[in-house]
Amino acid sequence: MDLATTFEAINWLSVIIATLSTFLLGGIWYGPLFGHIWMDLFNFTKDDLKNRSIPKTFGISLLLAFIATVILEMFIGKEADIIFGTLAGFFAGFGWVATFLGILYIFEMKSLKAYFINAGYCILSLTLMGAILGTL
Repeated sequence: MDLATTFEAINWLSVIIATLSTFLLGGIWYGPLFGHIWMDLFNFTKDDLKNRSIPKTFGISLLLAFIATVILEMFIGKEADIIFGTLAGFFAGFGWVATFLGILYIFEMKSLKAYFINAGYCILSLTLMGAILGTL
């Protein structure tokens, strides 16, 4: 299958839903679950977070999540089911993202706790995205 055919086969509704799922998960993950720990590990204060540009932060985050979702959709293909989509998302998160984050965190000398929070979000987010893409 060529790139044009792959792009034409994208289920845009599932891409939008999967993209939005990263925001829902991120809000929970970096909010009530691990928000205070994450802030402490990266030396953020509530004022630091309030002083950032919310439209820029969330707009760019949404764009990047959309790109990641489209690429995952192209990777798993239109024939995927929920099992394949979920596994593909998990392995993309664990096998690529979490391993590369691990390399960066070792060289940047960041804490293991910070790694597990950020890598955990990436793994869970991509797994959820893959499940959604494989289902719809």
